[in-house]
Amino acid sequence: MMAPRKRSPLEIKTTEAHLCSISLRLKILGQVPFFRDLTASDHEWINSLFHEKDFDTDEVICLSGDAAEQLFIIADGRVKLLQHSLEGKEILLDLLTPGEFFGALSGLGNDVYPETAQAHTNCCILVIGRETFQHVLQRYPAVALKLIDIMAGRLRTANERVHQLSALSIEARIASILLMLADKFGERKGNELLLQVPLSREDLAGMSGATTESASRVMSRFQKDGLIRSGRKWVAVIDRAGLEALAGKA
Repeated sequence: MMAPRKRSPLEIKTTEAHLCSISLRLKILGQVPFFRDLTASDHEWINSLFHEKDFDTDEVICLSGDAAEQLFIIADGRVKLLQHSLEGKEILLDLLTPGEFFGALSGLGNDVYPETAQAHTNCCILVIGRETFQHVLQRYPAVALKLIDIMAGRLRTANERVHQLSALSIEARIASILLMLADKFGERKGNELLLQVPLSREDLAGMSGATTESASRVMSRFQKDGLIRSGRKWVAVIDRAGLEALAGKA
């Protein structure tokens, strides 16, 4: 007799289109790093320039290589940033949450979108076009300066990822990714830190530059060593210090 499958501890919330209200939009715009220091009336004016669009799970929002004409801000739901290897393999670069932005604008140094963005859950996305966003930058020069700083930080992070993929062991890379996801999605459940995001072995393999088989072996070893607890598409961190030691961050 087969043992019953473990029930996932994740609390997945489904986004409904009608939940992307004006109050939510204003709240999210106030959380965006380059809009955060503006006033409530500024946020109301900026909100009037955005239009919202709903995406179903797995629906593509923008494609890598397409002309960069829009900037996207997540109001509700989660978005995957992807690239494809020369062999056509899908590589998961990041998982974005409400208040984070993606896309690019040709006026800010990007002629094309650097990554493909795909809805990880049902999403409500705020969208603004290139010419309209130029009006925002002209009215608030400080926004442009902050945006440049943020983009420079993202470039540094991307360079660090390249270093990790080329210099660190698979164990160190996966430990580092689990720590990053724990900081972003972790929710304390007793003595564990549950990553409140569906996470498959394929996702971990894509983020770490490993094969799915190698990622599965490493995760099994981590579980055996008491560093994590995991099931189908979920992970809980038990020994953060142990993962930090493996990642070289202790």
